[in-house]
Amino acid sequence: MIRINDIYMPLGFTDEMLAARTAREIGVRPSDIHDLRLVRRSVDARKKNDVHFTIAVEASVKNEQYILRKFPPNKVSPAKHEKYTVNIAEERTHRPVVIGFGPAGMFAALILSQAGLKPIVLERGGDCDSRAAAVELYRTKGILNETSNIQFGEGGAGTFSDGKLTTGIRDRRITHIFSELVRFGAPAEILYSGKPHIGTDILRNVVKNLRNEIISLGGEVIFEAKAVGLTKTEGSVRSVIYEKNGVQTEIAADSVILAVGHSARDTFEYLLGEHIAMEKKIFAMGARIEHLQSDVNASLYGRFAGHPALPPADYKYAVHIPDGKSLYTFCMCPGGYVVAAASEKNTIVTNGMSLYARDAANANSALLVNVEPCDLADSSPLAGCELQRNVERAAFAAGGSDGSAPVITAGGFITGNLTPEFGKVKPSYTPSVKFALPDNILPDYITETIRKGLPMIAAKASFFADPEAVITMPETRSSSPVRILRGETLESVSLKGFYPCGEGAGYAGGIVSAAVDGMKCGEAVIENG
Repeated sequence: MIRINDIYMPLGFTDEMLAARTAREIGVRPSDIHDLRLVRRSVDARKKNDVHFTIAVEASVKNEQYILRKFPPNKVSPAKHEKYTVNIAEERTHRPVVIGFGPAGMFAALILSQAGLKPIVLERGGDCDSRAAAVELYRTKGILNETSNIQFGEGGAGTFSDGKLTTGIRDRRITHIFSELVRFGAPAEILYSGKPHIGTDILRNVVKNLRNEIISLGGEVIFEAKAVGLTKTEGSVRSVIYEKNGVQTEIAADSVILAVGHSARDTFEYLLGEHIAMEKKIFAMGARIEHLQSDVNASLYGRFAGHPALPPADYKYAVHIPDGKSLYTFCMCPGGYVVAAASEKNTIVTNGMSLYARDAANANSALLVNVEPCDLADSSPLAGCELQRNVERAAFAAGGSDGSAPVITAGGFITGNLTPEFGKVKPSYTPSVKFALPDNILPDYITETIRKGLPMIAAKASFFADPEAVITMPETRSSSPVRILRGETLESVSLKGFYPCGEGAGYAGGIVSAAVDGMKCGEAVIENG
């Protein structure tokens, strides 16, 4: 088979149209092409008078070697299908333990199960169904469950976001991850979409199916089981202690994968006290901005806005401020909601979420500014965690200390003046919001960077000039402020057999990269014995 790239197709194209265009692209007859398969589809909206799809296909074609010689490799190349395989591991004295059941923990446990090692997974939060009930209770009534919420529970923080699968990394494991997600119920289009997503509603079932696969292979997943301690002997891990329903249980283990996510501050504090080496790392904070999705569509698609073949428009922008800081958008959720994402009482945290259909009235995105180690006066590795907590508590106070999130219009944010009424954009955050200025919530350098950066983004995207856009504060959990140091074997430099993994440990930034890192750590456990 060969792969043919850069095929431009009109919106609403059919399979027959694609086959005919592919034949013309490589100078053959349609009858010479067999087994045509779509492998990449993305929207090209750079020219508003010519919005179209850019396609890549794979096909069996007559005289493939001649065609490969005729075209440059960036246009036509041999199709590559590298299959990922998991080798059966030798039987171990102790079962490996995975702490955390987000993307990293799930895929680590999955390949350990497929290798026959029957891992034990400890997840402090609840299963998807009980977790969804806890999230709904907080969303509607402001009653927070500190152990099972948008940050903690089956599937990790990504389960209650948008299920975005875009990533900046390249890794041979990614194709396998996508295939497994489809096997467990994700839409098949993630295999070819230029910007794949699953949606929170579908992702919950995918996660449950993945969990059932682990269990069917002899693994065990224990919910509402918080890891509270490790024991070690001569520099190697020997057991994990977890607490469930007030009772502590010890599990003998010489291989432990730590995949707790970026919000497990109490775990970071425990590990620091146990002299596990860690350091501050760059992370980001800011707020969430909402526009009407129809305005985003009109700005980015022009006269093609509303075409049934087009997905709700998304965006990604970054601007550099003259003083050296940068403002960028992150985790953009088309047709979605700003959601309550706290995991500690008396705090306010926001995140974005979309369902698969992405059909809500508003688009939202994080507006983020990097926080570098030099921005933190405290030398502690956990200084970033403390800054996050201080901002979240300040937001709680600014919201009236009743669980309301502080909000302001974009125009008010830029001028520093409150306009205590909403225009055409209404906030999607629940249970309630309260108008407040950002100056008493966010650090000055973040507030000023957003103020200066918003007009700069507006120069690129007209909808960002809307003074009635709504900004809800704060966004603090975009990434981990901590990196737990590990060596070439992926084990902690401080403790043999202990594998810091994924986003919480500082080695990933999103669902896909976290899943990749989980697989790497699972492979290391299989190989290291």
